[in-house]
Formats: sequence, C-alpha cells, structure tokens
Amino acid sequence: MRIQKEIILGIGGRKLLKALNIEPGVCHINEGHAAFLVLERAANFMKATGTSFEEALATTRAGNIFTTHTAVGAGFDHFDPSLMWRFFGAYAKNDLGIDFNDFLAMGRQDSGNVSENFNMAFSALRGSGAVNGVSRLHGEVSRRLFQNMFPRWPKDEVPVGSVTNGVHMPSWDSESADKIWTDACGKDRWRGDLETLKFDISGVSDTELWQLRQTSRAKLVDYVRQRFAKHLRDTAEPNEVADIASNIFDPNTLTLGFAWHFVPYKRPNSLLCDTERFIRLLTDPDPPVQLVIAGKSPPFDESGKALIRQWVQFIQQHILYHHAVFFSDYDMLLKEPLVQGADVWVNTPRRPREAYGTSGMKVLVNGSINLSQLDGCWAEAYNPEVGWALGDTYEYDTGTNWDAMEADALYRILEQEIVPKFYNRNQDGIPEEWIAKMRNSMATLTPMFSAKRAVREYTEKHYLPAAVNYLKRASKNGNIGKGIVSFRHDLRNKWKGIHFGEISIDCVEGGFQYNISESPNGINPHTILVQLFANGQNGERESTKRAHL
Repeated sequence: MRIQKEIILGIGGRKLLKALNIEPGVCHINEGHAAFLVLERAANFMKATGTSFEEALATTRAGNIFTTHTAVGAGFDHFDPSLMWRFFGAYAKNDLGIDFNDFLAMGRQDSGNVSENFNMAFSALRGSGAVNGVSRLHGEVSRRLFQNMFPRWPKDEVPVGSVTNGVHMPSWDSESADKIWTDACGKDRWRGDLETLKFDISGVSDTELWQLRQTSRAKLVDYVRQRFAKHLRDTAEPNEVADIASNIFDPNTLTLGFAWHFVPYKRPNSLLCDTERFIRLLTDPDPPVQLVIAGKSPPFDESGKALIRQWVQFIQQHILYHHAVFFSDYDMLLKEPLVQGADVWVNTPRRPREAYGTSGMKVLVNGSINLSQLDGCWAEAYNPEVGWALGDTYEYDTGTNWDAMEADALYRILEQEIVPKFYNRNQDGIPEEWIAKMRNSMATLTPMFSAKRAVREYTEKHYLPAAVNYLKRASKNGNIGKGIVSFRHDLRNKWKGIHFGEISIDCVEGGFQYNISESPNGINPHTILVQLFANGQNGERESTKRAHL
C-alpha cells in the first residue's frame, strides 16, 4: 500500500500536471515520498527529445529540488527489490529503457549491492540538483546521514544545505493577537518587508501585550473545560470526576503547553522523572502552575502508547485534574487554542533528533515563549532574550544519565526562572521581565520563522537558480546533459590512470607551498581540481585547499 501511494504521488502527480498542460521548470520534492517523480520527469524528457535515460536525468535533475525532513536513516522509506520488480520491472524496461539492476542502483547507497533495498531518499538525492534539510542543525545531520553516498568527501562538503522551515502565521494567530499585529504592523504585514515588523511590534505597550496573554489564556482554559467535559462523557468517568470539569484550571495561572507525537526520542515524560518535585510545582498554591499536554502515538508503537499511559495514570493516581490534563485525541481543533493560549511551550527532544519543530514556531505570533531543547530550529533561534533552553550543543548517547540531568534542568528552569518571572508583578499587575522576553520573542522570531521568509529563501536560493539551470541544460534537446554524461563516462574510464608524480613542500611566509606533478591520463586538465585535505586537530574543523592544474 505504501509503495502504491508513493507511485501515485510521484508518477501520478507528474502525469496529472502533464494532463493539465502544466510544465513546471522546477519540481520540489518534499521528503522522499514523491521521489518517483524524478523518473517520470526524465521519461517525459526522453520521449520529447530522443535522449537516453541517463542523459535525460542529467538534464532534468537540474530542475529538481529535494527537501529531507528525516533526522535518522531509519526514517527513510525503502522497498524490497522483489516489490520494486513487481511495480517497476516493466517500467524500467519500457519507459526508461534501462536494465532493472541499473534502475535499483538509483535508490541504493552501494549501487553494486544487489541485496540492498531501494531507498526513496537516496533516489531523490541522485535525481535532484539541490538538496536541503529543514533547519541549520538538520542540514548538518543530513550531511552525516548521506555522507556514505559520497565516499572520501569531507562531511562539510556533502552537497546538502538547509532552509529553515516557517509557518503561515495568519493561520495560527488568535483574534486578539491578530488585532495587535494589525494595529502595529498593518493588515498586509506578512506580504510585505518583514524587516520592519521587528521595530513595529516592539512599540506595543506592556499593557497590551499582557492583556493578550490574559485573554488568550482564558480562552484556552474555557476550551479545556469544554473538551475535558466531553472526554468524561465519552469515557463514562465517575460523577465526582465529571463535576471537576466545570472548574478545572484557572485563567490567571501560568499555563504550560506540551503537545507532540508520543515517541521515545521526544522524551514527552521528562517532567515525570521526579514526580514528587513535579507535583509540588503544580500544586503550590502560591504560585501555581498548570499544564495542558496532548499527543498521539503511531498505531503500532507500543513504547509510545506506554508513555501516554504513564501520563494518564500519573494524573489519575495523584488526582491532579485541577492542575494537569492530558488529551489523547490530539487534533487540529485542539492544537489551535493550545498554541494560542499557552504561556510557555515545552519541547524536550533528544538532540539531534528534532528536524525543525513547527509547533514552537506557531506559538510565537501569539506571544507564547519557548522552553526547548537546543535542537531543530531552536538551536539557531535561541538567545536568553527570547526564551529558555535545555541542554548544550553536544549530543549524548541514550545510555548515559543525560536524560535525568536535563529533566533536572527542566525543573530548575521552571522553578527558578519561569515561575518567578511570570508572577513578579509591578504596581499595575504586569510582569515586566516576562513581557520583555515576550516582546523580544515576538519581534525577533516571528518574522524569522514565518512562511514568507521560508518561501522567499527557497525562491532566491533554490527555485530561481534551478529554473535557470534547467532551461540551460534542456536547450537544444539536452545537449549539455549529453555532454555531462559523456564527460562522466570519460572520467570513469580514465580515472584510474590518473597519478601523482613528485611532490615537494616548501616553507613560505604564513604556511607551506605544495608543488605536485600530476598526469591527467588524457582528461582535459581544465576540468580537474586538486584538493589538499587535512584533518582537524583538537576539535577544529577539517581544512581544504583547492587549485586547478
């Protein structure tokens, strides 16, 4: 079923565009699920120009862009060779004109390993002219994931960049937040120059920003009560518990939001590492804290289901309905009031498993503040003026006690920083330190993580260059693509005959000069670049120097 869906998405999607007489110069493959598009696009070019599959792919890949969202290799879709034969045996021969093993090689890390599965991400990478991760850190992680496809390449030179994700702010701002942004920045603020938003929103008064939080939190509390009452009716809870639904939560209490897919790497149960400490934090009457937590687990993930049960049992066992509520039926109807109403958005993934973290982006426009692991987008967004951070910039194995140490840090930040700042009010009842951090977060991060910025970056960094490169390669029935294939074959045949001769090293001012004699074995010397590579020492990055022959 999975492979059939991806055939419909990639090949069917391309056929649909063709049937509608839409011929895009640039195709953006979002995750590997649509990777079969590169095959169909090459097949279309073959039929139109009479080129071979290899020549057509060399031409059309210039107009393909691949965005990967996965932070672990196990997350890439891959299919058994026998399944691939069932669906693509005839396609490879009749539509692409290639041997089936050559077809499978496109999706294998080791093209010569006949037992290796066909990996959708590998085929998307080989069929695209540009590849990117969805945050700076995820770009680094992706270069590591794909490094084996580029043997002997320094990791930093693996051709995978990054464009940090953004969210469509008008879809997530509350009515109150929209009014504040409109009054300060204009109705078309997300369509214009984002550079002015920082200064415009910074002029909003403390009173207005605090009223935004008060109003948004009150609406969330009202929603929680209604949804909790419905949950009790559906699950036939005892009457004494049902009576609680009408008055759980307090619209004036610091409210934490926490909503994710319940999988182990997200560590959604970090707050339960020390239950006594957490209960004290929630139930302290002066000052109190309340938590809305929601999530789902994949249908066959028993570990995720166990994490959910732990939360449900914790709240039931300690009768914490007034202070914490868990919604297992997490959906968009819940997400909207939650990202609008929570004062603090909590995120505790194990670095570097979080590719980006769009939920933390959605709260920004509403004045919520992030408390997050230095992972995904938060690794590039965080500074002490805009929120709170867990962890450092290093990665730790699951076998260490790092999870417990970060849970302790989570409690400490809540107890010593977040709670005091929220409840420390001036004579007008406004938490000035809190509002300062809230204003900085809204002014700095909301434009940074808007869809407008992301689309502009994709357009300038990828779409326009890809369009130009594709048109250049596709001209004259793909002459440049044919030349690339011819040159590739020439390199393959002659590469082993290239050899270095005498090498001398001279000390010069500021470093060394290398003199290297080299025999190109009939390859055009203008197409060869000699690279000197040095491993880094004491944590320093590798060093590379290049020179043409």
